[in-house]
Amino acid sequence: MKSYNELKDIAVFIARYATCLLASGVHTSRVIRNSCRIGVSFGVSVKMSTFQKTVVLSVYDEESADVYTEVVEIGALPTSFEFNSELSSLSWDAYDNHLSLAELWERFNQIISRPKMSPHVVLLLVGLANASFCRLFGGSWAAVGIVLLATLAGFFTRQQMQRRKINHFFVFTVSAFVASMCASVALTFDATAEIAIATSVLFLIPGVPLINGVIDIVEGHTVTGCSRLVQAFLLVICIAVGLSCPLMLFKSSLLL
Repeated sequence: MKSYNELKDIAVFIARYATCLLASGVHTSRVIRNSCRIGVSFGVSVKMSTFQKTVVLSVYDEESADVYTEVVEIGALPTSFEFNSELSSLSWDAYDNHLSLAELWERFNQIISRPKMSPHVVLLLVGLANASFCRLFGGSWAAVGIVLLATLAGFFTRQQMQRRKINHFFVFTVSAFVASMCASVALTFDATAEIAIATSVLFLIPGVPLINGVIDIVEGHTVTGCSRLVQAFLLVICIAVGLSCPLMLFKSSLLL
């Protein structure tokens, strides 16, 4: 039998755990499974309702019939598959090894406080990835070099604006504009300009929200799935707006 304070402590941890998973790019059903698994390890039942910005979580003890409900906001975290994998493993460790709440908090804090990859390394890797896409789609080597530089400029702009906590829709629009504007240099060299401009903004495509939105709808979490798809659709519109400005300025025929 769990006391009310024990239920509260369990609910606070699971709510923090669930919001970190949701914020870092995990689809809803996986978050619920992991959270319920941790609840089972403590002998309590966990019920969750997820929305775009908040999570409503209730922890129920059948023996005492006590219920504690926690409502928490979902923060903003970068998508990290390594982070998600480690947090999922933590739920299995809690279930298999019956870790105490103190041990769970210690392991959880170790995971979320682990040093992140250097922004400069991320910038370089994203630039190389985008340049590789340009070559893969048939771009010339001159276009590959131009896309590399354009991506570095666009992604650096995105990093700096996100660091200043500017609205992410505006961030996507400006980043797409900067990247495509720099890639428009390919028009001067006649270096497969269409491919260079098109691939210069691929680093902005919101793939994770699109995939998670579809998964959530298929698995019955329609509200969360639709909200994710709407957000991804708006981001795609922002990319299109940022990309269309250089096209209209330098080569409007590309829009025809």
